[in-house]
Amino acid sequence: MAVYYQLSGLIAIAAMLLNVVYVVAALAGFGATLTLPGIAGLVLTVGMAVDTNVLIFERTREELRNGKSVRNAVDLGYDKAFRTILDAHVTTLISALFLFQFGTGPIKGFAVTLSIGLIANMFTAVLFTRMIFDWWLGRGKLERLSI
Repeated sequence: MAVYYQLSGLIAIAAMLLNVVYVVAALAGFGATLTLPGIAGLVLTVGMAVDTNVLIFERTREELRNGKSVRNAVDLGYDKAFRTILDAHVTTLISALFLFQFGTGPIKGFAVTLSIGLIANMFTAVLFTRMIFDWWLGRGKLERLSI
């Protein structure tokens, strides 16, 4: 992400690390142990985080190519990607709920870890990164975005 999206990729990596911290903290709060299925849920969560950031960044690039200002392109990129991101997360969350309902021990652990990760990802990938971009863009007039 850092190589392809440059500084924006570094912001996305920070959001992914924060996402992992949230998941591990929530599991510790529940008193859960991180088993192999839980690790698989965590890996899937990281994959969803990467996908979320790619959607946002590509939408933003598309707006920049259409001649929008940097501020407007970022706003439109987040707004246009949000519906797709929400749809993907809700669909995966519904699948995780079914796995939790009908699965046994390890499958339930996977579903719990995945569910926590998806909820944390909606916060970190959408809100956290947008706060960073808003802060960055609010500092001055940028004519070019490192994306």
